[in-house]
Amino acid sequence: MFDKLTERLGRAVQTLRGRGRVTEDNVAATLREVRMALLEADVALPVVKSFIDGVRTRALGAEVAASLTPGQAFIGILHRELTAVLGTSAAGFAFNVQPPQVVLLAGLQGAGKTTTAAKLARWLKEEQRRRVLLVSTDVRRPAAILQLQRLAESVGADFFPSASGEQPAPIALAALEAARRGVYDTLIIDTAGRLHIDAELMQEMQAIDRAVSAHQRLFVVDAMAGQDAINAARAFGDALDLTGIILTKADGDARGGAALSVRYVTGKPIVFLGVGEKLEALQPFDPERMASRILGMGDVVSLVEEVQRKVDVEQAEKLARKVVSGKGFSLLDLRSQLEQVRSLGGLSAVMDKLPTQLAGRAALKGDQADRELRRQMAIIDSMTAQERRQSGIIDGSRRRRIAAGAGVQVQDVNRLLKQFMDMQRLMKGMKGGKLGRMMAGLAGGVAPGQPPRRR
Repeated sequence: MFDKLTERLGRAVQTLRGRGRVTEDNVAATLREVRMALLEADVALPVVKSFIDGVRTRALGAEVAASLTPGQAFIGILHRELTAVLGTSAAGFAFNVQPPQVVLLAGLQGAGKTTTAAKLARWLKEEQRRRVLLVSTDVRRPAAILQLQRLAESVGADFFPSASGEQPAPIALAALEAARRGVYDTLIIDTAGRLHIDAELMQEMQAIDRAVSAHQRLFVVDAMAGQDAINAARAFGDALDLTGIILTKADGDARGGAALSVRYVTGKPIVFLGVGEKLEALQPFDPERMASRILGMGDVVSLVEEVQRKVDVEQAEKLARKVVSGKGFSLLDLRSQLEQVRSLGGLSAVMDKLPTQLAGRAALKGDQADRELRRQMAIIDSMTAQERRQSGIIDGSRRRRIAAGAGVQVQDVNRLLKQFMDMQRLMKGMKGGKLGRMMAGLAGGVAPGQPPRRR
């Protein structure tokens, strides 16, 4: 979402490189570039003005540490101000209420409320071990009710039935009573949306809120809505005492202005980011980490947390033993590793969390890398079980058959097998304790194979 903004801000900071100190002149030149980058990203003008003023105040006269360049110092200032705009700390999702906790989702039609309701139910169930009940009050669109019911089944949450002939507020109240009787921890209410803001919509949501006394009133907004998101946020904020914001479609090609603007306009924290169409694609929002990603500093902490959640530890340990022994690594193991990467959202999702300098060194970028990953998995899937275990038997005719089965060229099969053989050779070179000595050498600052330095 922030790729263009990250690129522009990176170019802006380049103007400070090679300067001895941060001065009024070079700050002014850099801030002009920053202002243009924010405006091009669809950030609201009041937000841009407040942000630029804050950066200017901090930057002018700032002392640059001997270990830093002016560019690095300025990035630190940008990071602090950007974090302040996005929210000074991670807001999180409050649980300190008497169950059932009532969560009301509001927003315009097309923002992704219904899918977000299911994603949130899944997150509460999987990450917080909560019993969740879902209900739809969108009586004008029977398809929305059916959609939520099916999504609830997909995430393993319960669903309270409703019909198009009923009134929204009584539906919500009946669902709340059912949640109390069923000893549910959380009730999520999906409300109706409109293509535009009108008085009837606001009155309907206010009536639902009065009926159930919602603990969480979350505004769901499309990250790709641009300036329209700001107008919608202001209107919903006036009608409801919002407690937070969920930003959807943050994985798209939106310019990112909504994320910076909506939080500023409403004064409410961004609580979650929707980062894909899959039901697990919902992330708690952390302002400091997001500021780092916008400035090209990456979000390695989030990547590590995701790896800990999704990577099969037993498989990883099995592969590690094979690496140490230097034998037994097969195409099945390679297939398993590719599947692990895909479970993290693909190479594009991994690279998105890496610092710009590291991601920029990758031979393949984003979607291209994901296509190559899928191609390699298809090639391995087209092999027989024996071929996956014993790659040496794959001759010319087998390669042609594998290529036809995977829908690729023979050259693609050749390239995969060459990469696999290179990996095998590398692992064989690490057997017999060589890997341990290599790591010990790196830790001690000694090149592998060289005697240790005398102290």
